[in-house]
This record gives sequence, C-alpha cells and structure tokens, in this order.
Amino acid sequence: MKIFAVFSGFLGSGKTTTMMALTKLYAEKYGKAAMISNDLGEGVTLADHRLASLSGVNSSEITDECICFCHDVLTARLNGYYDDGCQLVVSDIPGFGVGALEHVYHGLIRDYPGQYELAPFTVLIEPRNAELLRLEAGGDMAHILRAQLMEADLIVLNKCDLLSPAEAEQLRGWLAEQYPDAEVIRISAATGEGVEELACAMRTGRASLRHPAIDYDDSDLQNAMDQLTEYYLQYHATVCCSDFDGTEYLADVARAVQADMKADGHEIPHLKLLAWGPEGDFGKVDLLGVDRPVEITRRFDRPCTEIAVVINANASCPAARLDAILTEAVDAASQKHQLELLIFKKEFFNLGE
Repeated sequence: MKIFAVFSGFLGSGKTTTMMALTKLYAEKYGKAAMISNDLGEGVTLADHRLASLSGVNSSEITDECICFCHDVLTARLNGYYDDGCQLVVSDIPGFGVGALEHVYHGLIRDYPGQYELAPFTVLIEPRNAELLRLEAGGDMAHILRAQLMEADLIVLNKCDLLSPAEAEQLRGWLAEQYPDAEVIRISAATGEGVEELACAMRTGRASLRHPAIDYDDSDLQNAMDQLTEYYLQYHATVCCSDFDGTEYLADVARAVQADMKADGHEIPHLKLLAWGPEGDFGKVDLLGVDRPVEITRRFDRPCTEIAVVINANASCPAARLDAILTEAVDAASQKHQLELLIFKKEFFNLGE
C-alpha cells in the first residue's frame, strides 16, 4: 500500500500531536508509517518536526514551499518513504491549508495518476473553535474554519478529553449536521482515545475527490488570511546556573508574548516554543490565544547547561510588530534566566504579501 493523507485544520487544532499519535499506532499495529511537517519558512527547522524526532517518530520536514505547489519535492519524499517500506505517510500543510484539496489531492491525481492511494482529506478542529462556529461567534477566522471544513472527507474533533462524553457527542453531532459530506469522528490525540478509529479510516477510507462549492476568492476569506503573519526563530542558549529551569524559561517567553499581544489588541492562534538539551531531554510550551492559559506540553526532566530553541508562531498582527514582541519577550526572559544567546535564524512574513 502507498497511502497518503493530508491533515488540514486551524492553528492549534492538534495536527502535529495527532499525526504523531497516528504514526506511532499505525506502525505498532499495521505497518511502517511516517509523517511530514510542512511550512513556508526558508531553510527553517520546524518545531513540529523537531518535536516528532525527539519523540521517536519517523518524520521529516519540507520547508520553503507549501506541498500544494512543489509536487516534485513531495512525490520524491513520498517515494523515498514507500521504497523504505512505509505503507502510510501523512503530512500537514502551512498556514490554514484552504485550497489544499484542489492543489494537493487533485494535483497528484492529475500529474501522478494511479501512483498513490489518497486517504480521506482530513480536517482537524478543536472544541473551542467548533463551539465558536456553532454559536456563530468566530469573527473573521470563522471564514477560514468554514472553508477548511467544507473541504473535508473526514472531520476530526480533537481534544475531546477536555469535554464530557455528552459534550463531545453534541459537538460531533452538530459538525455532522453542518457538514453532511464528511464523516465526523472524535478523538483525543493526547490520551489516544479514538486514534485507532482514525487509523482505520486511513487504512480503509479513500478520498472522495469532491470539488466543494467554496469561493476561494471571497473577500472575507482572503481578508482573514491576509491578516496572518508567520514567524520562525532558532537560537542556542548557554546557561550560567546549574538550577536553570528550561520549562519555566519557555513559559516566561510565552507569557510575555501573550501580554503584549493582548495589550495591542492582536490575536495569536498558535505560538510553539520547543527547546532541547544535548542529551535529548526537551520541553515544549504552547499558547493558543491571548485569552487562553499558557500550556506546558512537556517539561524538562532535569536542569541543563545549554539548550537549542525553536519558536514558530502564527499571529493576526503586522509582521514588524510581531517581530518586536517576540524579540522583546526572548530578550527579557533570557536576561531573567541569565542566558547568553546565539541567534541562528530569524524569519517572519505576512501571508498576504
């Protein structure tokens, strides 16, 4: 089998965590599997790929381009995995992925007919955003959420461990009613609930290859997407104190970013901060909005004397202002924790430019 699946979904819906959980389970039960992290930054190292690698997942990254527009790169990567015995490969897509159904799935069918088995085009959504849609309270971002869900063959309501079973089923049922062309399942990638059902959908389901009635040139949709800025930062930090807490350092950066973004009236749908030491110990912190608590996804097991840090962010904010906020947050936290920094890479750009 040469199964390929694209995982779309809004920022913070848990695409990386889900692809990691799926890849691990699939490899344990059915056959070799792999995941690809994809983003637009030029020559960057993605926090998602590094997290997967540190977690022992068979993974790689494609940067500089969206897989929507680099089929030669994508197919070379896929063929390398399949030649190595993989049966399933899953990939996310940069930004919001609206239009990936047409550009990736239909593009592969057109340019490489019969070479790949396309699993259901999969869109993840988390409970908070699903509830905002249900209450018609999503603001500008609701245009993107609806377009994503309209493309789906399979809608995955993730993070259901945050809900009661009745609440999760109510949201699942509402999504199924609103998007009748898609199957809707509920999972928790963090706990493993429902991941087996997702794996079965990848094994046995196939893409419908529909052409949903989405106006990709709609001004509201384009305006919502054009507001977003992507940001990438990589650096090395030397620690002066033996009691350095890497997890708290990352959380301090996230809290400072959150405070400044909120004060400016901007939103940051996802900020990822990942750091690791030379022996492989690592910590990860996430921020999924200015009004949501900073999430410590994984703590360092022990103090360390040096760390490498990758920060990826998507924010509804002018690029220059986001850079200023991130720079100030990193500088302030580094001074507080007495770190010496060596910046390797910084890149930021507005998606509308």
